[in-house]
Amino acid sequence: MSRALGAALLGLAIAMSASSLSAEVSVRTLEFSDLKGWAEDDHSAAFEVFKNTCTDLKDPDWLSLCAVASQQKNARQFFELFFKPVLMTDGNDALFTGYYEPELTGSRTQSDRFAYPLYRTPPEVTPGTPWLTRKEIEEGGALADRNLEIVWLENPVDKFFLQVQGSGRIRLAEGGLVRVGYGGKNGHEYRSIGQELIRRQVFEPHEVSAQVIRNWVAENPVDGRALLQHNNSYVFFREVSDVPADQGPLGAMNRSITEGRSIAVDPGIVPLGAPVWIEKDGADPMRRLMVAQDTGSAIKGAQRADIFYGTGDEAGRQAGRVRDAGRMVVLLPIQRAYSSVTEPGK
Repeated sequence: MSRALGAALLGLAIAMSASSLSAEVSVRTLEFSDLKGWAEDDHSAAFEVFKNTCTDLKDPDWLSLCAVASQQKNARQFFELFFKPVLMTDGNDALFTGYYEPELTGSRTQSDRFAYPLYRTPPEVTPGTPWLTRKEIEEGGALADRNLEIVWLENPVDKFFLQVQGSGRIRLAEGGLVRVGYGGKNGHEYRSIGQELIRRQVFEPHEVSAQVIRNWVAENPVDGRALLQHNNSYVFFREVSDVPADQGPLGAMNRSITEGRSIAVDPGIVPLGAPVWIEKDGADPMRRLMVAQDTGSAIKGAQRADIFYGTGDEAGRQAGRVRDAGRMVVLLPIQRAYSSVTEPGK
């Protein structure tokens, strides 16, 4: 994902009124007692994350809540007094996945070892307008000799997955650290290469993971290159090394996201900055209050979320194992919640 789609989507999300939800999305209110595990969560952790981005929400009801939050001491009481749980559904099953911030090795200088560049956004690329495809970019030389390279990586799979994640830390072979974040994209829809391997009957659905894809591309360099190019979407980056090392990468709200408390959502349905209660099932169940602070090309739908697991290889392993069912419930300001209802609730 990329995850962060930038200021344009942020503006869309925070300006969205409850009545602007798609007619295909059903909305009903719940009670906090309906949320499984609500009483056991660490509400203060979510509260701190919420306050980190609530000042960016410009609608009056959100701004009022943000002002109250700055003076509130009891986190659970704050959420229960000023919000209403809202269940949004669109006919699709809930799906939780995970993402992380990769930490890779790279160089400021191209060499035989470091041959795969991360590019800044070319000036002719316009948001929302399709430009060249991944294959055309990589084989046509459109970005060569234009001084758009930020850093060079060791292999194409690292580059591909960094584009999927949308941000990362690059430890330079010559010393130092470069941090990159989402800078833009070429305007083409994201295509899953894991799904393509399944379609080709190379693997069964339960066999596909990031590591399996990585190994397959390494063992099949020609077909592997074609597989990566199956995804027409191509992400550009910007350097964000001014973000402190102890903070998470920048999300779609241009603020650092938080391990285990930030999620990526579909901003056309869930307002960025909103608290979201998740009930993720699977091998590692999670009942937790999160904050919608990011977006992703593959994150579409009312019951779709990507959980941020942190930075580095272990976070990547955890994130890569997540593909679970469950339920997500958005907390909206009370009046906004009731005005968005499309079916009887509580």
